[in-house]
Amino acid sequence: MTSPNILLAHGSGGAMMHELIESFFASYGSDELLRADDAAVLGLGATCASRIAFSTDTFVVTPHFFPGGDIGRLAVCGTVNDVATSGAEVRWLSVGLVLEEGFALEDLRRICVSIADAAKEANVKIVTGDTKVVNRGHGDGIYINTSGIGLLGHGAPVLGGAQCKPGDKVLLSGTIGDHGIAIVSTREGLRFSTTIQSDAAPLNHLVSAVLAAAPHTRCFRDPTRGGLSSTVNELSAQSGTVFEIEEASVPVADEVRGACDMLGYDVFQVANEGKMVAVVPPDETEAALAAMRGARYGEQAAVIGEVCAVSEGSRPAAFVRTAFGSRRVLDMLAGEQLPRIC
Repeated sequence: MTSPNILLAHGSGGAMMHELIESFFASYGSDELLRADDAAVLGLGATCASRIAFSTDTFVVTPHFFPGGDIGRLAVCGTVNDVATSGAEVRWLSVGLVLEEGFALEDLRRICVSIADAAKEANVKIVTGDTKVVNRGHGDGIYINTSGIGLLGHGAPVLGGAQCKPGDKVLLSGTIGDHGIAIVSTREGLRFSTTIQSDAAPLNHLVSAVLAAAPHTRCFRDPTRGGLSSTVNELSAQSGTVFEIEEASVPVADEVRGACDMLGYDVFQVANEGKMVAVVPPDETEAALAAMRGARYGEQAAVIGEVCAVSEGSRPAAFVRTAFGSRRVLDMLAGEQLPRIC
């Protein structure tokens, strides 16, 4: 570790967060079930053929309300999507609230309505929860923890970053950077010609559609903190492969691209909360793409790259082929870019 203390960058989703996870949490985890994927898949014993997928997440975003959503919608969608990446049918959520003394009850009511609406859209049940109140000045209004459980039937495929193979295609369900730019523009009071909306959305139904069309899908990953850049670097490391992304194929809204240019951000490193990356075998690519485009929130889906073998003397890595034909390394976010985007 390069710092003796925790920094905001340790929660950014980039290289410093991965260093923290590897140095502390992974090394002190219970066993091999603590994986780098977004959800753990757990057996229920020899007498039960079914398995469960489990994930948990904590949401501390400021501001609490932003174009396209709020911290409540974000909390539900984030955990639904993490569980869905395992291929499980997402069924149940818990919701834990940490409230600061003085937080407005009307704001809490709005957030609770948003939580209920997002859960209804995802067709999941909120079945348990907890509430704590901390002293004024010690909680930034509200923090939310959500945990989710999904069911995997007998014979369901094993999904995960380690399953990616050379020749596989990389699909993305839509435009990147929307959520991160919506948050920073609201927080900093930036004005653009059009309002940039967060993409926060539950993607469990989209994942199910892709799996039905492409049953040999290798993995799903939602590119949240650290953006698409961190996601493909994680998958590359897990599978021991090289990920080649075609810059011209990655969908980006014009207003988001313009905002990134103005602010000096790499759009590949900006957070998303309603996008899904899928890695599929080449012979199932067209079916997976059609299923993604036919699902809600996947209308702008695209094939954005390919998984390649590591050449002799090289290491797993991620690259971008630019519109000019050059090739550059797609680095993980090194420090802090957009603090507290989820």
